Amino acid sequence: MDGQPTADVVARVERIPLYRESAERGYFPVLEKADIARGFPDNWMTPELAEALASGEAEFVLSTGTNHARMQIIRPPYFLLKSYYRLWSEHPDISDTWRDGCRRVSLTTVLATEHVARVNAAKRGAEPDAEPSLDERWLDERTLYLNLRLDPGLWERGEVERMLEEMRTVRDAHPRGRYHLDCSGPHLAHLAEKADRWKLWDRFPRPDSIVHAYEYTPMNVRRYLREHFDCPVVDLFGSTELGYLFYSDRHGAYHPYLDEMSVELIPVAPGSDIHSLIVTSVRNPHMPLVRYRSGDCVRTEDGSPDPARITRFCGREKELFRTGAGRLVSQADLDDRVAAASSRVFLHQLRTAGELDAVLLYTTFDGAPVDAAAAGELADGVRELTGLRCRVAHREHLPIGRSGKYAWLAEDR
Repeated sequence: MDGQPTADVVARVERIPLYRESAERGYFPVLEKADIARGFPDNWMTPELAEALASGEAEFVLSTGTNHARMQIIRPPYFLLKSYYRLWSEHPDISDTWRDGCRRVSLTTVLATEHVARVNAAKRGAEPDAEPSLDERWLDERTLYLNLRLDPGLWERGEVERMLEEMRTVRDAHPRGRYHLDCSGPHLAHLAEKADRWKLWDRFPRPDSIVHAYEYTPMNVRRYLREHFDCPVVDLFGSTELGYLFYSDRHGAYHPYLDEMSVELIPVAPGSDIHSLIVTSVRNPHMPLVRYRSGDCVRTEDGSPDPARITRFCGREKELFRTGAGRLVSQADLDDRVAAASSRVFLHQLRTAGELDAVLLYTTFDGAPVDAAAAGELADGVRELTGLRCRVAHREHLPIGRSGKYAWLAEDR
């Protein structure tokens, strides 16, 4: 199966300049991010799109990025938010908090908070405040953003107390004292760890459901969140340009959420059991994507290219590490080794040094280094995966990237 679009999809895209030649030939190649950007926005422009942009039914936005370039796209206003709300309302484990009118507190990158503040300031014809107030951080009547600092590892006690107080305000406004917590997994783990360390845990309002999204969440962070919160903790997988495609249940198994979408898998390299995720989606009517390489990598339970057998989202294709022997290593591959060696490791980053050496930097939830046996297992795991000699080094802090997300790999070769 080569993933060619159905006749219905072709009929919906054939007038878009980008797809015109493919529709005439009857064959659609894989769509790369560079193809989307080349000639943008004229390569997407139709009379219908021009009208939608003029009326405000469509808008220009930028995709998010960790350590790869951001991409300009066109979508309906609040496209990703509506995708989130719909999935929340239908998810078998957490839909009750949606139906019960729970508000959503979002603890993610400061860039997201700043975006909300800019939108709200623009509505009143002003510039956003340097430190937006609580009122300026409501995205709509249901979602409040908390974070005001780039690096959650540097949150100070006063910031933690403010966020806990705002979470309590949201919870207490609900008639049954309930709320939904949305987060980047590491951000919530930082908040929980700091609240625990500073004896503020009894002031942490317990959420009734938790979603982590936005970036890859390490296995130890998932475990930490499940141990600290007695409610469903689920993962959403998606992107700015696509919306949400998969969700996990409270036990960690993934399920497709492919309304107006289909997916295919292509090995990232011949013989590799890591696959590129290729998506065809008409969910966004202003920028339908046909055989679009999302940039994400997955593994299946049997190594086959069967989307129904996806068991793991492995990270970004651009962030794969190629060993000297030509083998590809994903973020999830290293994460599995780290989690198996010690559940105490919080964040980790692999830094290569030339062709033969690497150092694995790591932090722990309790701030203390792992013991010698665990450190040896970490070093052995890196060596077995990458072929590199590895030194393991504990750090009190690993800085976050400019995007507000953590990079698992820093290559110097």
